[in-house]
Amino acid sequence: MSALWCGPVELFQGGLRYATTRLCCAAGRHLFLDNGERPESIARRRCMSPALWSYLFCCVAAWALTMMMQMKGIGTVCFLLIFLQQVVLGTHDVYIVTMEGDPVVSYRGGVEGFPATAMDLDDEMDVTSEAVTSYSLHLRRHHDKLLDSLFVEGSYEKLYSYHHLVNGFAVHMSSLQAEFLRKAQGVKHVERDMKIQKLTTHTPQFLGLPTGVWPTGGGFDRAGEDVVIGFVDSGIYPQHPSFAAHKSDPYGPVPHYKGKCERDPMTHRSFCNGKIVGAQHFAKAAMAAGAFNPDIEFASPLDGDGHGSHTAAIAAGNNGIPVRMHGHEFGKASGMAPRARIAVYKVLYRLFGGYVADVVAAIDQAVQDGVDILNLSVGPNSPPTATRTTFLNPFDAALLSAVKAGVFVAQAAGNGGPFPKTLVSFSPWITTVAAGVDDRRYKNHLILGNGKLLPGLGVSPATHGNKSFSLISAADALLGSPATKYSALDCQRPELLNKRKVQGKILLCGYSFNYISGTASIKKVSQTAKSLGAAGFVVAVENSYPGTKFDPVPVSIPGILITDVSTTQDLIDYYNSSTIRDWAGRASVFKATAGIANGLAPTLYNSAPQVAIFSSRGPDVKDFSFQDADVLKPDILAPGNLIWAAWAPNGTDEANYAGEGFAMVSGTSMAAPHIAGIAALIKQKNPKWSPSAIKSALMTTANTLDKGSHPLRAQQYSASEMMTLSQATPFDCGSGAVNPKAALDPGLVLDATHEDYITFLCSIPDVSHSEVANIVGSSCNSSSKGQHPYDLNIPSITISQLRGTQTMKRTVTSVSDEAETYSIMTRMPHEVALEVTPPALTVLPGASRVITVTLTARSITGTYSFGEITMKGDRGHLVRIPVVAMGFK
Repeated sequence: MSALWCGPVELFQGGLRYATTRLCCAAGRHLFLDNGERPESIARRRCMSPALWSYLFCCVAAWALTMMMQMKGIGTVCFLLIFLQQVVLGTHDVYIVTMEGDPVVSYRGGVEGFPATAMDLDDEMDVTSEAVTSYSLHLRRHHDKLLDSLFVEGSYEKLYSYHHLVNGFAVHMSSLQAEFLRKAQGVKHVERDMKIQKLTTHTPQFLGLPTGVWPTGGGFDRAGEDVVIGFVDSGIYPQHPSFAAHKSDPYGPVPHYKGKCERDPMTHRSFCNGKIVGAQHFAKAAMAAGAFNPDIEFASPLDGDGHGSHTAAIAAGNNGIPVRMHGHEFGKASGMAPRARIAVYKVLYRLFGGYVADVVAAIDQAVQDGVDILNLSVGPNSPPTATRTTFLNPFDAALLSAVKAGVFVAQAAGNGGPFPKTLVSFSPWITTVAAGVDDRRYKNHLILGNGKLLPGLGVSPATHGNKSFSLISAADALLGSPATKYSALDCQRPELLNKRKVQGKILLCGYSFNYISGTASIKKVSQTAKSLGAAGFVVAVENSYPGTKFDPVPVSIPGILITDVSTTQDLIDYYNSSTIRDWAGRASVFKATAGIANGLAPTLYNSAPQVAIFSSRGPDVKDFSFQDADVLKPDILAPGNLIWAAWAPNGTDEANYAGEGFAMVSGTSMAAPHIAGIAALIKQKNPKWSPSAIKSALMTTANTLDKGSHPLRAQQYSASEMMTLSQATPFDCGSGAVNPKAALDPGLVLDATHEDYITFLCSIPDVSHSEVANIVGSSCNSSSKGQHPYDLNIPSITISQLRGTQTMKRTVTSVSDEAETYSIMTRMPHEVALEVTPPALTVLPGASRVITVTLTARSITGTYSFGEITMKGDRGHLVRIPVVAMGFK
């Protein structure tokens, strides 16, 4: 405990006067430092607030100091002061604060001595210019001055100053301090920080990139050239061949990117190499919250999870990297834009995920550095509770400013499917990506001695010589007493099993809850079976675990996972009927035999893509009470199931891939970087396009049919909790499955400006204009009057409560080199009438035309109707706009 020095306190009738008081908290909180000042002066300048509680705390602390020094000694004084501070101030949390005044990206002058820093989209901001650096410093100093004027030095910790996208800061302080900060002059919004969560050899071919897209940009060795993709994720493993700079033509500098590269604290080598152009980590909020354990986490951009390396490789990994595991090559990996550069902004960590304050700091820095694309395979755990709408929060506000600065943002939809309203990506300026199952499936089967074939999952070689071997269950191979501290039946600990009995046989293991909790893995089963000399292994699921997703796992020896409970029962019945036991029930003769087929080669299906069962579904929600929003989410579908890509050997995110260089994992986290990489290809071809134009190109050209020319289907749960398929709706897949070739040449785009997004926010019912101004820093204007959220010029139309007839407009802009005439067709169920005028229009190159859309509720069904507007051009372009509406009384 640090020293505590206390000066005398004089008591006077009618009040307290501090002759000399100097109190220092043992925990390092510098509470007061004043000499000979009047108490109201102290309260104003040094105490937490001029409020009465602060004055009383000063008085009580001083009185306690005098009395306790006389009675109990200095140790008790320290304890009491710490106790008093905790009672008065409360526990500390991280808060995100937004301030009056524009950030760098929006500042158009007005502060004396500081010229404007805002730029048009066609211009490139010089972040090193004197105007930008001086105004940034001005904002940081203003933040510091405000905190210093209100609070005692040491009673809070400022973590970040946000100045590029948002004018504000993150601060670690008590809830009472946060309340006083909310009322301070110049403070617009204070919100407590919240946690975030983590939300490919074949997909380039599946999406048609090698033949249909890469050649138009100069081939794979130029696809994405000089486009910088920022990854706000768990870091990167820079030694991976997917990120090597020496396997291709030398990388030159990227003039518009000015990010920095941290050095590895262990090796002192830079994380950058030309392919990786920026690498930084953000953990101040995590550290302040006490979540960061330096013995387990890496305080550097190094990926200790695996997730960040995987997403970066999907979007921008080098082309033609052999995926080798257990002596077998599963193909050659490539990113969607293999020549694009990678900028790393680490915010996710092994044990706890991450915090929004760190993410906002990373986004702010990424845009300031000059990234072109942002990939966010992260999202909040739930809708924000501190604002009246999901669209208004520090995270989405920072992304709105990023879009204003010309940065395209792809975000994972979430992994809460197949249930409705499980999305964690809400706002229309973000491209929200759902996960699809592509046409490659890894399946295998077990051949029993009685002739039955039992289907299962297993990426493994066949049993030796394609022969059958005796089966033995882990329960019959136990060493010693079965009453052991550990469960031997899930085959995680070889020392619990009799090697002499298991050797040369196929080991039968149970699928316990330990697999779901992450403490057991198929990889450990493989290691157990191999160390015991088994001919192979079977893991059988005996009990139904609703919502569990079973993935095939590559293993080095023959192995299979039986996921169907009824199939497992067939296996158990055969084994029990073929095993001879003694009077005590001990197995003595094992007559059951089986063989495991070769599961290394995948099977390709035409019924692809499908919406993956785990992919979060709409409708989008506008507030914490989960009321439906007039915004379509997700926006688009991309491959996200069983995706092969780079992995960090020290990654802990997937136990089945610990120590491996590649992993085959699933999630909308894998879908988002597919879109980020494809957006980089569009950006390379059309460098002047806005983020909303890129989003429009992706959405209006998306496929609504699978490879077999059937409507897209979505994986769902049946009433018996078995997986089934139903026709996909826009709440499952947005506008459809991404079509990269068509997106490069969409014909028309629907563009939206920053002002359009502000008008959208101002049109949301029950959201005050002051709240909009406080969080996004832009005021509502008169044009927002009479507007509705569905009036926003985006490539979809959603009306959650269609009463009578509603009319809206959409503006389309030609991005073709020639004039084109479009005929307009509509499709909508009978419950809702859909009309569009004019029925045809001609759009000149670079020109815009307006279409008027009218929706009328014909009947009230309580369910949504799904339709579309199709614009077919005479030069081959096809533009689709999904329409979603529910008739309401």
